[in-house]
Amino acid sequence: MLSEALLVSAPGKVILHGEHAVVHGKVALAVALNLRTFLLLRPQSNGKVSLNLPNIGIKQVWDVAGLQLLDTNFLEQGDGPAPTPEQLEKLKKVAGLPEDGVGTEGLAVLAFLYLYLAICRKQRVLPSLDIVVWSELPPGAGLGSSAAYSVCLVAALLTACENITNPLKDRDAISRWSEEDLESINKWAYEGERVIHGNPSGVDNAVSTWGGALRYQQGKMSSLKRLPALQILLTNTKVPRSTKALVAGVRSRLLKFPEIVTPLLTSIDAISLECERVLGEMVAAPAPEQYLVLEELIDMNQHHLNALGVGHTSLDQLCRITAAHGLHSKLTGAGGGGCGITLLKPGETEAQRGYLCPEQQTQASNLVTAAAEAGVPRSLSNRLSPAICLKEQSLSRPSPNTATKMHAVDRDIEADTELGNDPFLDTVCLQ
Repeated sequence: MLSEALLVSAPGKVILHGEHAVVHGKVALAVALNLRTFLLLRPQSNGKVSLNLPNIGIKQVWDVAGLQLLDTNFLEQGDGPAPTPEQLEKLKKVAGLPEDGVGTEGLAVLAFLYLYLAICRKQRVLPSLDIVVWSELPPGAGLGSSAAYSVCLVAALLTACENITNPLKDRDAISRWSEEDLESINKWAYEGERVIHGNPSGVDNAVSTWGGALRYQQGKMSSLKRLPALQILLTNTKVPRSTKALVAGVRSRLLKFPEIVTPLLTSIDAISLECERVLGEMVAAPAPEQYLVLEELIDMNQHHLNALGVGHTSLDQLCRITAAHGLHSKLTGAGGGGCGITLLKPGETEAQRGYLCPEQQTQASNLVTAAAEAGVPRSLSNRLSPAICLKEQSLSRPSPNTATKMHAVDRDIEADTELGNDPFLDTVCLQ
């Protein structure tokens, strides 16, 4: 069992095309964000396991002896269905969650307990741990916050239990796991996503695990190694929504109107493939008309997503505002609010891009304070502030540096030039 502290981070994601269709076996194109989730794991000897999530005001402590007595046979990892309601009810009781419903905060606790017990239960004694998780990713915005959370939890727990190698054994300041270990992290993170979302596609945890840009379909991934230098504007509508409910809504509509919805999903798949083809052409021989094709694809995909029932008036407003400036936008992620993306042409003016909202500066300040109060060293929590407010960023040259990583906690983190060094997207608020 590990005896030293671990610091792990994993990126969020943005889906360019393929939302919802990817759940039904179609292609999705996704890229990693330079907004990250961080986890600090500290081994303890007090017979307790504690989870602290300062972003959402959660702090819970359990006695290891009590958890040791639980029947955890149902926690076997596999390719079967997500945990049954009965099994989740057992975990709810352990977590002290209400039986009549679990919100975002409760699902985060539930996913932690599931992963902690499932991964650590083969240890002779469940480990005593203090875990703090904080994030630059707003929850419920379509940026993969739950996947980054699951990836961080899994990477730390598997390393702590010595189920995968410790990439810092050579005492490097920052390191990644082997490909085999990343596969294991991704599979377990998917189990955490199933607890939170029920029937996730798997694309979010894949991007958070490997970073860069990925083409994803039915669990099979391929890296988009070459991308043109595109400018993308990311807008947070700040409208909360449930990914689980939206995915279930599309499935319900598919069952109700199969001859209508199936062609929509097929068309979204074709849009993803066409976008991939055009992006490849732009690398080899960029031409102005290629931007026109990308803009048309964005418009068609947004109309399809609205037809699937995952649009929102705030996203319609984003499309109208950007269209007034000759720009093209669509939702990203589950929809129903959350975030939207806008394609910017080369040489777009600052007036067309808009400005960051002042409240994001406040959000960054509050996040640093919350992380410090949770026991995160100030040198680590201070790194959160600059990444919240991004300007003049681009979607360009995806790099494995964006993948999930482990950082040495006994080194000068401020000197880490790799952390967040692949900014992809500009962040603004919808006024």
